[in-house]
Amino acid sequence: MPPRKSPTARQRRVGTELRKMREHAGLTLAEAATLLGTDRTTISNTESGRFGVSRERVRAWASHYACPDASYIDALASMAEERISGWWEDYRGDLSGGALDLSELEHHAVALRSVQIMHMPGLLQSEEYARAVFAEAVPPLEPATLRRRLSHRLRRRDVLDRPTPPACTFLIHEAALRMEFGGRGVARTQRAYLLKEMERDNVEVRVIPFGAGFPNAGSSTLYAYGPVPQLDTVQTDTPTGPAFLDADTRLANYRAVLDRTQERALTPAKSFDFVHKLTHQA
Repeated sequence: MPPRKSPTARQRRVGTELRKMREHAGLTLAEAATLLGTDRTTISNTESGRFGVSRERVRAWASHYACPDASYIDALASMAEERISGWWEDYRGDLSGGALDLSELEHHAVALRSVQIMHMPGLLQSEEYARAVFAEAVPPLEPATLRRRLSHRLRRRDVLDRPTPPACTFLIHEAALRMEFGGRGVARTQRAYLLKEMERDNVEVRVIPFGAGFPNAGSSTLYAYGPVPQLDTVQTDTPTGPAFLDADTRLANYRAVLDRTQERALTPAKSFDFVHKLTHQA
């Protein structure tokens, strides 16, 4: 297959999983090339995401690698076969590749769990609040760039309105609830918007009060659940954009951190009361 000009994070993930599969089989590139009847360059380019791969090739390679997990192979084959051009492609050239990869990650996730320390989760931001957050960018955004980022941020919310939306758990620190981006009025409107979103059947919000402590405090984190655990992905915020992690140990560590964080958070009902009280304070 011809090389891709700019593979997405999801396309690269297929290659990464094929590399993991080969390494678990204890095969070098040269050994795999002999086994598969191809050359090392083709395997290397496929594993890096530069070459596309068909559903049939995924199954053939998995068979040669003696991978025993049928559910994992099925999910990976389906991922390889996808040729979807999502709404986020409308923003290619205007936004960073990481922002587009995040939209694609949310679109395909079976479930989402995130922890936010300083901001409301992107999927739960009102338009006024999102505009105020972008206004804090360094260096300041040009008006046209701000409009495109805001439009993209708001369109991300549509994933919650799909016929079969992902089940979402949002762990929000009290600090994020009290931050007043755009001023007190915008913050109050955002909290009111959050209360409305908390009524969705597929959305669970849990507040982490100041007094609860915070395990592994750091940047905000999103954990996207794939169709099988091996295809889960962690997205973290960095000053230069989203970073995506999928190593088994990283996934296990982040699951443990999120579990500990969720244990310290208020229940959904108490979280609703907390946000409601904060919203209506004088």
